[in-house]
Amino acid sequence: MTTKTERMPLNGVDTPTLFATLDAVKGQPEIAKFQFRATNRWVSGTHNRSTMHSYYGAGQEMEHKHPTVIDADHPPVLVGNDNGPAPVEYVLGALAACLTSGLANIAAARGIELTEVESTVKGDINLLGIFGMSHLVGEEVRNGYEHIEVDFKIKGNAPEEKLRELVEQSRSRSAVYDVITNPVPVKLNITAG
Repeated sequence: MTTKTERMPLNGVDTPTLFATLDAVKGQPEIAKFQFRATNRWVSGTHNRSTMHSYYGAGQEMEHKHPTVIDADHPPVLVGNDNGPAPVEYVLGALAACLTSGLANIAAARGIELTEVESTVKGDINLLGIFGMSHLVGEEVRNGYEHIEVDFKIKGNAPEEKLRELVEQSRSRSAVYDVITNPVPVKLNITAG
C-alpha cells in the first residue's frame, strides 16, 4: 500500500500548487503557452519607462496584481541622466532573477530547504560595437555582451553536490538563460507619422 504524503510549502514556494500546475499541464499541454508583454515610452534623452501588466497564460488573458513600472536610462558617462539602470543591466538582473526563481522551485520540489541564495552577475561589453567603431580594433565587435558570468552562493539542508545540482537544473530550465544563449527571432513593427 502506497501512502501519498501532502507536500507543504517550502522556501516560500507553494509546493502543492506547483505540483498541481505540473499535473494540469501534463493533462492539457496547450495551457503551457504564455505571452508576456511590456510597453515602453520614451521620456527624454536616453530615459524611458516600461510597464509590465497584462499577459496571456493558461488559456486566458490575465493581469498582474499591480502594474510594474521600471525606468531605464544611461549613466552620465554615456550621455544619460542615470534615471534608472541601463537596459543591458536589466538583462543581468533578469538572468539572476530567473535562475533564482527556478532554483527555489526545484529545491522545494526536491524537499531541500534553502537558507541562503545569492548571486552576482557580471557582463562584459565593448561599446565600440554600439558606437559602430569596430574598425578601431580591426575586428568586428558585437553590440551586446561578450561574456556573462554568474557567481552563486547557496546554502541549505543538503550536501554541497545536491546544492550544485539545483543551480545546474535551474540553468537548464531557465527561460532567460535560454533567451540569452540562443538566437530568438525578433520582429519590429513600425508605425511612423
